Amino acid sequence: MSSFKPDLTNKIYPEPYTYPLGIDHFDRLPDSILLLVFNKIGDVKALGRCCVVSKRFHSLVPQVENIVVRVDCVISDDESSSSSTSASSDKSRSPISCLLRLVCCSIIKPFQSLTQFLGPKRPVGPSSSSLSTDDDDLDQNGVTHHSPTQVLKNFNEIRYLRIELPSGELGIDAGVLLKWRADFGSTLDNCVILGASSVIHAGHSKFLVSGETHSDELRLINGGANGNGNGNDDNGSIPESFYTNGGLKLRVVWTISSLIAASARHYLLQPIIAEHKTLGSLVLTDADGQGVLCMNREQLEELRVKPLSASSASKRTLVPALNMRLWFAPHLELPDGTVLKGATLVAIRPSDQSQVAVKKEVGCDGSWVSAAFEEPFGTAARMLLKRRTYCLEMNSF
Repeated sequence: MSSFKPDLTNKIYPEPYTYPLGIDHFDRLPDSILLLVFNKIGDVKALGRCCVVSKRFHSLVPQVENIVVRVDCVISDDESSSSSTSASSDKSRSPISCLLRLVCCSIIKPFQSLTQFLGPKRPVGPSSSSLSTDDDDLDQNGVTHHSPTQVLKNFNEIRYLRIELPSGELGIDAGVLLKWRADFGSTLDNCVILGASSVIHAGHSKFLVSGETHSDELRLINGGANGNGNGNDDNGSIPESFYTNGGLKLRVVWTISSLIAASARHYLLQPIIAEHKTLGSLVLTDADGQGVLCMNREQLEELRVKPLSASSASKRTLVPALNMRLWFAPHLELPDGTVLKGATLVAIRPSDQSQVAVKKEVGCDGSWVSAAFEEPFGTAARMLLKRRTYCLEMNSF
């Protein structure tokens, strides 16, 4: 009897299945899977390229919920000069007005440009090189530009939106640290600012010290001893030289500049928020990591329902009267070896919020303050929170 030997070839090397010609294998994937992929992509330029792949992709991309818009450039606007001229004609004699004019003059041009980039359409005259919102614009090289408002108008289901500007608005000296985060509803909810006159990274022995300026803008009310938290032999108090060498004046400029930048960004987001009712989270940041404006679902709905207090002349949301809590350390060494000279932390809330609630919220763990920054700056904020606290006030502007 002959033995039977099975043929194992077909098991090891099975016959390949031949699909009928003309079959698009993407058609075998459900829409939910494709939308999951598109949401992982996020970048609006990449999604735009996906739109031209097929009719199916073109119909699915507008349903993407997670969108990232990276602004490549901001077109300059010559009209900013006329705005600064009209501002200089204001004869207000108050210290706050003088300081605001000083701060605004240095950053008004980027804000005017951003207004043209993000704001509503305006006729472009011979003297203007700004972008319009609803129509395409050609620059001198024949390149077509699109505003974020225009790019996003074809998306119907946006829930998470992140817009990234090419750089921060505030021009600061080399070696200076300045970061801020602000939360807005119809107006400012809170803002946290972290600054240092110089930064020494681990392994570096040289640093740059920024210049100091002066102002009567902030009124120091009182200070409470909360400890040192830095291991130095000082008692956590601000040294007397801080008031005389321009240190306080520089922090005033940082604070006002950051608030103006945040309120200008908030003002420019109005058209996008009004058009996209499904938005649940909105972040406007910059490639430098200088400032972050955040709005959650409740804050977005508040802006839609409650009228915005805005200054149309300066193209920004009005900042309400504020209460501030300030922490300062002449020398702050972080666990990774980075040293912050003149480290300053400012936590800001509107004055109409409960003083007791704000003090309790900051004093217990300061989580909303330290969580405003990524590491290692979150650690710097937590270390500063352990030092003596100073309370300040600022009028609306």
